Amino acid sequence: MDKIDKKLISLLQENARYSLKQLAEQVYLSSPAVSSRIERLQREGYIKGYCAIVDEQKLGYHIMAYIGLEISPKQKGEFYPFITNCPNVLECNCVTGNYSMLLKVAFMSTQELDLFIGKLQVFGETQTQIVFSTIVHPRGIKTIEEDEE
Repeated sequence: MDKIDKKLISLLQENARYSLKQLAEQVYLSSPAVSSRIERLQREGYIKGYCAIVDEQKLGYHIMAYIGLEISPKQKGEFYPFITNCPNVLECNCVTGNYSMLLKVAFMSTQELDLFIGKLQVFGETQTQIVFSTIVHPRGIKTIEEDEE
């Protein structure tokens, strides 16, 4: 991966809808050369996909929360399929610390969140933190240093 690849990844994280022409102008290559590089970056797994960033609030999901869950290693075989099929779970991470799992969830109401927590407690102890506001929204990984641009 060279500086141009890193710049392309940075640009695509900024706006995945940039046209090949716009990307090519930014990295001083032809559109076909940029297309080839992007295809390679996808094939090699650097770029895993593209998605739209939506406003959860406008879609009616007014409750964003993080839930810590302590489960035993023996329960993972049952827990993983369960949690994978929960559409309100935005992320589920196996972590260190007081809890073994950290979930990011979105719900339309606190009542829905409460029902979900009840289902989780079958697996173990939970601790929930409801988000009041978000200062830094999800963003891409830094791929280039300022002096490389």
